[in-house]
Amino acid sequence: MLTGSRTTFRNTMLAASLLVLASSASALDNVKFMIGANPGGGFDQTGRGLGKAMVDAGAAKSVQFENKGGAGGTIGLAQFVNASKGDPNAIIVTGAVMIGAIVQNKPPVTLSNATPIARLFYEYNVFVVPANSPMKNMADVVAALKKDPGAVKWGGGSRGSVDHIAVAMIAKDAGVDPSKINYVPFQGGGEASAAILGGHVTVGTSGYSEMQQFIKSGKMRALAVTAGTRLPGESVPTLKEQSINVEIGNWRGVYGAPGITADQRKALTDAVVAATKQKSWADSLSGNDWFPSLLTGDDFAKFVDAEHKRIEESMKAVGLVK
Repeated sequence: MLTGSRTTFRNTMLAASLLVLASSASALDNVKFMIGANPGGGFDQTGRGLGKAMVDAGAAKSVQFENKGGAGGTIGLAQFVNASKGDPNAIIVTGAVMIGAIVQNKPPVTLSNATPIARLFYEYNVFVVPANSPMKNMADVVAALKKDPGAVKWGGGSRGSVDHIAVAMIAKDAGVDPSKINYVPFQGGGEASAAILGGHVTVGTSGYSEMQQFIKSGKMRALAVTAGTRLPGESVPTLKEQSINVEIGNWRGVYGAPGITADQRKALTDAVVAATKQKSWADSLSGNDWFPSLLTGDDFAKFVDAEHKRIEESMKAVGLVK
């Protein structure tokens, strides 16, 4: 009886050891994240949160990050595509912001030059003002916009981003020519937050997660969110509640390097999917008011193609592109 128990124990420990070895062997080596924005923004939060979850899942042995802000992430994209060809451990964070920049700027390197891996989640923007701003709600902002479009200085992400499109949509809904809006683009959430807090812009907009700490601390006043309904557990009203017929969401995902094999793409996709099952990733989602929306493989590629068309049509409708 005792011998049998020892044998069972040894077999159990052997199986566990083999499982650990197998997991370690299948784990990606040093995963290199390209983040096409400055530290502190939504792209940065996404990349670092996913990287931690990949390590937590045992899907990656280690991770490193490089921030390369500018032009809606397309500067980082160009560097990623040119420097990472065939690298099975390279990842770039992308999203609707980058699609908008590609549509508007028509850079020589686009997402078609990289390998689709996964859409991760959706998030919604918030419009904020400094705590000492005389503007108490979006009606105040719209009134000022109608009086003198150039006097309202909007601060947000790069030109052509979801931030920019949302502002143009608000102007159009208010009967103001979107081409007359005074929009100041920033390369990251940290830069935008500093401009808002310093009173260098009238109204700022970014993902709710990026502004949440300033809203909670009372340094900024939240005026509206771009979601169709209020965010879970939050009291900030939507644009529609304030008679502004605008609803727009942002999404984020990841691409792999160009030239990787089908097996390498699957391994990278599996590592990302494993990361999304970790508690640390669930904490990132809930802590940032991100709404999980995992989509992988060819379905993700088709989604991005459809997004390109949708964003291009939206930008044409508000006069951001011809």
